Amino acid sequence: MQNHPHQPNKLRRLMLKTMMALPATMLFSNVATASEVNSTGLAVTDDTVTVGILHSATGTMAISETGSIQAEKLAIEQINASGGVLGRQIKYIQEDGASDWPTFAEKAKKLLVQDKVDAIMGCWTSASRKAVLPVMEQYNGMLFYPTFYEGLEQSPNVIYTGQEATQQILKGIDWAKETKGAKKFFLLGSDYIWPRTSNKIARKHIEKLGLKVVGEEYYPLGHTQFNSVINKIKLKKPDVIFTTVVGGSNVAFYKQLKAAGIDLTKEKPLVLTLSVTEDEILGIGGENVEGLYASMKYFQSLPNDNNKAFVKAFKKRWGDDIVIGDVTQAAYLGPWLWKAAVEKAGSFDIDKIRKTLPGIELTTAPEGYVKVHPNHHLWSKSRIGHAKKDGQFDVVYESKELIEPNPFPKGYQ
Repeated sequence: MQNHPHQPNKLRRLMLKTMMALPATMLFSNVATASEVNSTGLAVTDDTVTVGILHSATGTMAISETGSIQAEKLAIEQINASGGVLGRQIKYIQEDGASDWPTFAEKAKKLLVQDKVDAIMGCWTSASRKAVLPVMEQYNGMLFYPTFYEGLEQSPNVIYTGQEATQQILKGIDWAKETKGAKKFFLLGSDYIWPRTSNKIARKHIEKLGLKVVGEEYYPLGHTQFNSVINKIKLKKPDVIFTTVVGGSNVAFYKQLKAAGIDLTKEKPLVLTLSVTEDEILGIGGENVEGLYASMKYFQSLPNDNNKAFVKAFKKRWGDDIVIGDVTQAAYLGPWLWKAAVEKAGSFDIDKIRKTLPGIELTTAPEGYVKVHPNHHLWSKSRIGHAKKDGQFDVVYESKELIEPNPFPKGYQ
């Protein structure tokens, strides 16, 4: 059948009229095909984009990383409900690092090479991040890493959504000195890179301030016998037990501390932790950590409107009894920062996303406001929380300004 000479123009007008009636996200979905926004062979179709979630769902770190998994899934669900990313719904593939660092590296390679994910939200310990890092750099992946950590690292393939040492460790020690008059510190940690490096930075800062370290001990991940070190602490009589013990070991440590007669509410000694959030307290029991101080950037009890909406949505999704800790909140930021960077780039191409990430900001972050620094860390506030029997924290200190991330502080390397 021969076409009518005016039919193409009529068809074009009809298409334009139809497109103008569509919501922006749907319109973009029809216009921007996979080949236009992604030329790298990643798992992107006209309708979906796939990302990876890589955390410990089993093993000693599951107590800490379960919240991160829940937060990342919630963020993805919320983004999908609001139209997705560049008009595409986000699919995710979840892998279990199983609290084992070689397994983390193996799963990261699988997600990048086999599944071709556009980003990975994952890891918790520095040991798992260090295991995954060469894989991310070799295969040009993008990892959104949510945990506070020791700093002394910067990678073009990682966005660090937790705090580095100057934002957490130095500010925490300054607070203990200035507010509590602390002079003697006992350093205690799990035996791997983050606690050892964090305590090395802490020792330098303590000594720089003219204060004293009276003891320093490390124990393997999963360790549950702390009675000998508790006896050493009682003999040394520090003003502060500065602890970087992680994961399930905290359950045993705080119960044995209480059984040994150390009442944290009396603050003699005062316990300042970098690694016990509301998530860990759920396993430890609020009655065993009442009086504890934690140096974090986020607490569930923050009273701002962003956080109230986040807490409400989190509980609606995962249950009224659920709690939200610092790393859980930082994990929630990952998918949102990735979405903002992808949309600014107009592409799922990793190299293009990387160029847009510095300067990306979220005014809706539960912690209040965040912005990506060119060094791939976030500007954030420092806060000190005082643990209550119900497992929540009263925020007793908050820095006035956002603190610029400085992963390579001079004199602390």
